[in-house]
Amino acid sequence: PEPRQPASTAKPGSSVSFVTWFRGGSSKRHSAHTRPPPDNALCLTVSTSPRLPTMKVAFSLTLLALAAPASAFVAPLARAGAVVTAAPAPGTSLRTVATSTSDVSSPDLSDDDQTDLTSKGLRKRDRYVATNRFAVRAGKEAKFEKRWATRKSRLAQLDGFKYFHLMRRVTLGDDGITNAYDGGDPSDGSNAGNYVSFTVWDKKSHFSAWRKGDAFKEAHGGTSIGAFLSTMVNSALVLKGPPRPAFYDGLLVQSTAPESLPETVDGWRNVEADGVNVLPAECFVACNQFYVPEENTASFEKRWAERESRLKECDGFVAFSMLRRDGRQKGHGTVPIAEGEPTYQSTTIWRDRAAFEAWRKGNNFRAAHGQKMGEGEGEKKPQQPPQWSRPPSPVFYEGTLVITGEEGA
Repeated sequence: PEPRQPASTAKPGSSVSFVTWFRGGSSKRHSAHTRPPPDNALCLTVSTSPRLPTMKVAFSLTLLALAAPASAFVAPLARAGAVVTAAPAPGTSLRTVATSTSDVSSPDLSDDDQTDLTSKGLRKRDRYVATNRFAVRAGKEAKFEKRWATRKSRLAQLDGFKYFHLMRRVTLGDDGITNAYDGGDPSDGSNAGNYVSFTVWDKKSHFSAWRKGDAFKEAHGGTSIGAFLSTMVNSALVLKGPPRPAFYDGLLVQSTAPESLPETVDGWRNVEADGVNVLPAECFVACNQFYVPEENTASFEKRWAERESRLKECDGFVAFSMLRRDGRQKGHGTVPIAEGEPTYQSTTIWRDRAAFEAWRKGNNFRAAHGQKMGEGEGEKKPQQPPQWSRPPSPVFYEGTLVITGEEGA
């Protein structure tokens, strides 16, 4: 309902104010003259007027209430010298909040302890990969990409950063060249993950240090209350539901050094984005999703480690990794692996679709998939029994806003 002022102060055409108290994952709205909220709650006062649609404010408040405890809002806004104007509950004193001015926090080296993995016969990770899956509303794709292109980020300057791109899901045209954007259908949930951010870190501790530091909050609109609210409102208008993070151990990594580095300014890509046209594709990504039960994970990894691969010999090959889902990673928005989600995903980055098709039609593909080329027809090697609970499912993406270091991913 429309927020209302007390009758004694309301005037025609005047602005309207209301107060929302946040505590934990719930929120309660009070007028300035109603009873105070519980102790230690964060008070956020929002004013609206005929020039600012109430709906947008309601979006931001709803998302804020669902996002995190009150402390999660105060600390990000206090970074880098920003003034926090959240008020205490009436009758209580306003407590100061400790702040930090570092780009990243100190690495937690315990993140890199992998004895729990090796004790189960699993491989040590070579990289750590952080992704975020978005359900972009139909017709908002170019606006979504513009927000990424124009965001403030120092990603390329941070310790341990290796590679980044933003992926949009596509279906493959029969001509072997063209791709069509696959937005999915909101009615059946297939729109989830039509865009995915993909970041490769050298170590898990590098990722954790970034996520706890100021560089992360700067990139996610946490430097001021205005920037934070603007980010939340824009997200509600562009996205169908909240982003869904997923984290992975990168295994069996192969990578080539790039011939040239994409232009960056202060650690982020310098590209033109008009919000009307989507950004050009800068790479092609082929994934295969595997549904491997826990009892088969060690043998699954062993089989992949022993297979023959000549990817580095292929023209247009950029990088490969077998991604193992890290179900132990904690953090805001992180949820346990759902029953229908893949536990492993092979991810191969190519210069373009043409390079991928050339590999798929060549001898290197046959060798990697258990076929030996003799004279005339291909001769298949004996097939081992599958180690997954359901057949693998391929998914393809175009990558844009590529950022990479001199050594590649």
